[in-house]
Amino acid sequence: MRRVLRPALLLALVAAACNLQQGTPTPLPTPDAPAVEFLSPVNGSNVFEGTDLTVELVARDAGAGVARVELLVDDVSHQEGSPVDSDVVPVFTVTMNWLAAGVGRHSLSAIAYRADGTASPATVISIQVVARE
Repeated sequence: MRRVLRPALLLALVAAACNLQQGTPTPLPTPDAPAVEFLSPVNGSNVFEGTDLTVELVARDAGAGVARVELLVDDVSHQEGSPVDSDVVPVFTVTMNWLAAGVGRHSLSAIAYRADGTASPATVISIQVVARE
């Protein structure tokens, strides 16, 4: 004899299975966390070794405001900037520099911070340093 599940019972089983979770749920990103972006250089740029590369960043935080921005080169802290007129600002544009050293690909990362230490996700670009001929 063949058993047939009734549609209502089948629907209840499917709905119950959709509510099961295994492991740790993935946290949702905080929509009001600070954010930072590179205005220059452009991702994938080529620069000659020895160039004093200008790095322009803009950080935004409509909530608590931006207290500082950190620039990392190849995952090593390189330079920091903070607003001059106030401890925190909603929009902060800063110009930093990096003396392009070491032929090859390098990553530049920027992180914006609130005064309480809350950090933005890192924004990363790649720069190719080429030898002068």
